[in-house]
Formats: sequence, structure tokens, C-alpha cells
Amino acid sequence: MPAKSHPVDVHVGARVKLRRQLLGMSQTELGNSLDLTFQQVQKYEKGTNRISASKLHRMAEVLDVPISFFFDGIPTRSSGDPESTNEADLMARSETIALVRAYYSIDDDAVRRKVIELLRTLGRAEEAD
Repeated sequence: MPAKSHPVDVHVGARVKLRRQLLGMSQTELGNSLDLTFQQVQKYEKGTNRISASKLHRMAEVLDVPISFFFDGIPTRSSGDPESTNEADLMARSETIALVRAYYSIDDDAVRRKVIELLRTLGRAEEAD
């Protein structure tokens, strides 16, 4: 019977997947950048296989994030914070990824600020209903 994946490996893999998707990069493209097959990238993203420190360092370079990005949102044993898990789930949703990608495709900083303002206004309007 195969061993269950460690929750940290699953979390780190999910963060790799999130960042890859935010960049619009395929598993094959990431794999090619790391001299891996897309199947190996899949296993990393699911947490089935652990990512070595050197491979994680290289992924951070390729995905243009600090290594700490992969560990953001991991609930600590003392906090047991269920909010962190819910936030991580929200960030992994395809509509969240599409929204973030669309937002960053807007070149004009002023327009991006207006989009955020609009979204906040819409969110408040819905709360009032």
C-alpha cells in the first residue's frame, strides 16, 4: 500500500501549480525548464513526489518567486488556522487564476487601481443586499 503524501508536500505542490498557472505555463514548459518530464511535474504538483531543495530552488528561479512563496499559507501546528486552508483553496480556483491573469494583463496602473476599486464596491454592494 503506497504511503500517504505529507501535507507539506501537497501544499508546496499546489503552490507550484498555482504559480505555473498564473504565469500561463504548461506542465511541459515547466518540465523543459527543469529538465523534467511533464509527468514528474504532475507528481510534484500533486505532492506524490517530494521536491528536493535544489529542485525547489531552481523552480523558484524559473517561476520567478522567492522560495518562501511555496510555503506561504501553511497552517502551523500551534495555530491550526482553518482560514489559511480556505484561503489557499480560494487561490487555487480557476476563476481566481483567470481574474489575476486578466488583472495583470492591464498595462495602465491607474486602470488597475480602478478595477480593484470597482471590485471592492461590487463586493460591498452584494453584502448590503
